[in-house]
Amino acid sequence: MSMIVAKDLEQTYMSGGRPLTVLQDINLSIEHREVVAIVGPSGSGKTTLLGLFAGLDLPSGGSVTLDGQNLNELSEDGRALLRAQSVGFVFQSFQLIPTLTAFENVLVPLELRPSGAEGSEDRARELLDRVGLAARTDHYPSQLSGGEQQRVGLARAFANEPSVLFADEPTGNLDTDTGRHVIELLMELNREAGTTLVLVTHDFDLASRSHRMVRLSGGRVASDEKVESR
Repeated sequence: MSMIVAKDLEQTYMSGGRPLTVLQDINLSIEHREVVAIVGPSGSGKTTLLGLFAGLDLPSGGSVTLDGQNLNELSEDGRALLRAQSVGFVFQSFQLIPTLTAFENVLVPLELRPSGAEGSEDRARELLDRVGLAARTDHYPSQLSGGEQQRVGLARAFANEPSVLFADEPTGNLDTDTGRHVIELLMELNREAGTTLVLVTHDFDLASRSHRMVRLSGGRVASDEKVESR
């Protein structure tokens, strides 16, 4: 069974009293442990597609099956529970909670998991050490550089050992050198965890590390190709 299956996916919003179709005729299947980069110009529907894959929104038409579950058949609470159990996120803007330390930010998904908080602190410290921030656990986001904040974001994303990780422009706010370091960490952690990884990116270096590159244009799949140089 594939990790993600999108069938006849469509998303339309009302804009100025008129329907605006952002995605249409999307048919994609993403396998377990596969790394897929979604690329395309701004406005092509990349982030909208990622949100539908994660069940953050429901489509206007078609369906998404995530880890064996049809998201259309789940309630909002059911989709939230599935995300808590199976999904990790990495964001362009880091999305760390400013009033929590790096350690506490990584703890958040661990303490929310259905299995409870046992072993959470050890797991959080282990991950922060893994991303090179063992000495920064008690620092707040405002005391960390952009690259350090994104490394906290990576640690948080992998905290629950997710089945699938969604990353939306994870290097978009980083300089080139820092971005490369974050890419290496992301790929290394992903290999170790065996997670399915779906990336939205304009970063060619990042996209070239994927197994497949799906290019969107005008809300449709323009191409879906294996990456030969990986």
